[in-house]
Amino acid sequence: MRGKPRELTATERREIKLLVTKLCANYHREYGCLPLESACYMLSKWWTGGFCKYFQRAVLPVNPALEADLLSDGQGASRKVCPVCGAVYIPTTSQAYCSDSCRRAKRREANRKYQRKHRQKQGEP
Repeated sequence: MRGKPRELTATERREIKLLVTKLCANYHREYGCLPLESACYMLSKWWTGGFCKYFQRAVLPVNPALEADLLSDGQGASRKVCPVCGAVYIPTTSQAYCSDSCRRAKRREANRKYQRKHRQKQGEP
């Protein structure tokens, strides 16, 4: 976390709790955080910054959109929604689609539309 700490949104807290309870190898429902032998720190987290190292390195990358939101430098997350499939992704460049298959699908659709328009023009006298 490079920017100024901010309060977590309700959605972010819910997603963190879900990740910890479902995927964290150090979490046990009855005992909490096994290495610390106490309650899990991440379940009672209200602010960004100061994450559990294991959570940040091993669990958080499973949800790239949440990772971008939590680890961004305060200038807002640079996540996008794919116009073809609706998936949320983090663009590495100025990419408009989440994958090559979505890019090809959109390109095929644009080509079909162009050909249809071209055929209609050709049929007119």
